[in-house]
Amino acid sequence: MSITETELVVRTIAETAIANERYFGDLDSVVGDGDFGYSLARGFERLLDGWEDLDRSSDGAFLKRTGMVLASRIGGTSGPIWGTAFLRAGGAAEKGVVAMLRAAAEGIKARGQSDVGDKTLLDALVPLTDRLETELAGGATAAEAIRAAAGTAREAAGATVGMVAKRGRASYTGERSRGSADAGAVAVAVLAESVSETWQSRGVAS
Repeated sequence: MSITETELVVRTIAETAIANERYFGDLDSVVGDGDFGYSLARGFERLLDGWEDLDRSSDGAFLKRTGMVLASRIGGTSGPIWGTAFLRAGGAAEKGVVAMLRAAAEGIKARGQSDVGDKTLLDALVPLTDRLETELAGGATAAEAIRAAAGTAREAAGATVGMVAKRGRASYTGERSRGSADAGAVAVAVLAESVSETWQSRGVAS
């Protein structure tokens, strides 16, 4: 992606996270501590406060700086998780968007000692990345691939309803965590849908 496209995606994620503060908090409050939406919103607000001062010398530098801000401003366990995701994505920026997303997922796995199936945001992020890679390899345009990946993320987030949480505060509730969607996975779906809508509406690239 160009630095302009990277900025657009990160800004869309930030604005969407802030706009959905209450929704994400309500989802988290079912079996978690309910602060997910608040923490995410405060971190991205801080990012937007210093938006013009972020390092734009390259996609990687921009994403790494974003990760540093988030890690320092998002409270609880979400700060290190989301910060690491952007830092790792920045480290893989020269290899393309799929590599960036895979690096982010691997960073989350390492930081959270979690994997797909643990009922975390990975349960939406990894399928999203797989679908994006498949679509791009099949010749889809960027817009088509993002739309398809967002749809996959939404389906995957819905599938977490049937899972039992194995990581985070929700894991303390055991079987009681079954029956509600994971807040992090839903957040990934909402953010992906917002990025897709923005990408189409602004006519970025193709």
